[in-house]
Order: sequence, then C-alpha cells, then structure tokens
Amino acid sequence: MAVVDIAALSLPSGQRLLGLDLGEKTIGLALTDRLLTVATPFDTLKRGKFGQDAARLDIIISEQGVGGLVVGLPLNMDGSDGPSAQSARAFGRNWATHSPLPLMFQDERLSTAAVTRTLLEADTSRKRRGEVVDKMAAGYILQLALDRLRLQR
Repeated sequence: MAVVDIAALSLPSGQRLLGLDLGEKTIGLALTDRLLTVATPFDTLKRGKFGQDAARLDIIISEQGVGGLVVGLPLNMDGSDGPSAQSARAFGRNWATHSPLPLMFQDERLSTAAVTRTLLEADTSRKRRGEVVDKMAAGYILQLALDRLRLQR
C-alpha cells in the first residue's frame, strides 16, 4: 500500500495500529488495543539502516497483529517541514516500497515536550525519563491518531 490519510485508513477487524516516534538514535513504539481505542507505550528500538529497522518492525507487526502504522511527523511550529519531518517522510516512502501495510502520518508537534512534562510532574528520575520518553511519545502520537480516527467515523 502507500502513505494514506486517516480518512482512507481501513483495517481488518481485530488488527492493531503500531505507532512510531522516529528519533535520530531510537524509534519509540506504541500499540493500540484491538478495538482501536487506547494506545499503550510498547518498546524502544535502537535505530540502524532502514532495512534493519524494517526487518525488526516486520517481526513486531507479525507477532502483535498489526494492520497499519502511524508515524509521528515532527513539523516545525509554523507547519513547515524541517529536516526531521523530511526524514519521517523518507521513512514513509521507504516503507511504502517495503510493505503492503498502510502508513499514516500524525502531526507530533510538542509531543515529546508534553510527555517530558508529565514525567517531570510524576517526579521521574532523569535516567528513567531517558529510558521511557521515546515509547511514551509514540503512545502520545498514536493516541492523537486514534482520537482523529474516532472523529472521522
């Protein structure tokens, strides 16, 4: 398949969505439940070349019953694409040639800041914040997409 808009996203019943927060060094992952109502932080992968990342994602997709991906799109505050958004779009293009699973982008402006603020309010140590912030940001991004999906239906 290809990169799709949320209105065009169609999953077989019982399939989950996998959320990705693409960083330079890591990929934060989150999964939805099978009813597509709630997103839960799942894991953090160390980034490598696209082929390596895609192979690891393929395993997770198969094991977890994933029917589509939601990738965070880190737009600039004015809505324009910066280097990180361009990198996310390149990942999407590569994914479209790699897999038939649909992929959609979700605006992720301020997601890491919101998650970090929540972790600080919970008095989470700096070390622990570093361990969980990427997968929690993926969960935040994925929940935003689920909320949009609910509004579309």
